[in-house]
Amino acid sequence: MSELTITDNRPQIEVAKTTTTAEIFREFTFESAHRLPNVPEGHKCARLHGHSYRIEVRVGGEVGEQSGWVVDFADISAAFKPLHSILDHHYLNEVPGLENPTSENLAKWIWDRLLPVLGGLQEVVVRETCTSGCSYRGEADK
Repeated sequence: MSELTITDNRPQIEVAKTTTTAEIFREFTFESAHRLPNVPEGHKCARLHGHSYRIEVRVGGEVGEQSGWVVDFADISAAFKPLHSILDHHYLNEVPGLENPTSENLAKWIWDRLLPVLGGLQEVVVRETCTSGCSYRGEADK
């Protein structure tokens, strides 16, 4: 917001500094097998099958005055790397916490592990196919 002041009979305009905020994202892929144990009998997802998962990790915040970025993309990659090792080419049902590995549960599982190590985490998107997925933004205020 600008403020107009008069000094020596000349108008002076003082422009307040504004903070730029942005949201960035990094995508990751992995291949995994799973089955959904809690679906009705005869449901196709009860059978063992696999997906080429695409994960999007979104981080938001102020753009650094010197750096010009919210966070280094390499920091997002470093935070996700241990999770990739756990998930890629594994049977998700055997991963602790993913006994019922729906897209929703996988998105929350990833969120819960990134939140302590990745400041500004805004959203985790899990796509299990090119047309189906889930977006998770943390727990709603209680």
